[in-house]
Amino acid sequence: MTLKLTPYLTMKGNAREAVHFYEKSFDAEILEFITYGEMPEMPNTFTDDLKNYVAHAKLKVGETELMISDAPSNSPVPVGKQMTICITTNDVDKSKRIFDALQQDGQVNMPFEETEFSPAFGDVTDKFGITFQIYTES
Repeated sequence: MTLKLTPYLTMKGNAREAVHFYEKSFDAEILEFITYGEMPEMPNTFTDDLKNYVAHAKLKVGETELMISDAPSNSPVPVGKQMTICITTNDVDKSKRIFDALQQDGQVNMPFEETEFSPAFGDVTDKFGITFQIYTES
C-alpha cells in the first residue's frame, strides 16, 4: 500500500503560467495537464474562458511531486485553500479512514466518494484549518 503527501497549489486563473514557471525553475517534468474544458463530464459547465483554466496538473520535481490547478470559478481562492496537501493512497479503505479521522471537529468541503478521476476522493479541512485532499489511485 502506498501513502504519500503532495503539496497542491490552487491558483486564481494563472495555473498554466505557474506550471511552466515551476517546470523551468525546478527543471521539473509535467506528468499530467488537463483543462476544465477537457474534463469528460464538465464541458458545458464552464464558460469558454473557464474551459481553458487548468483543472489539474502534476509535475515531477526531483523525487517529489507538485500539483497545481485553477480555482474553478472567478471567485477569489478562500484563505486556507491556496495550498492544500493531497494525501494519496492506493487503498480505498485506507483513504476513507484518513478522511474520517481528519473530519473530526473539522469541515467536509467535498464528500468522500467515487469521482471521474478517482475511485474515492474527498476534500476536508481539519480542526486546525489545514485542508487536505484525499485521493485514491486506481
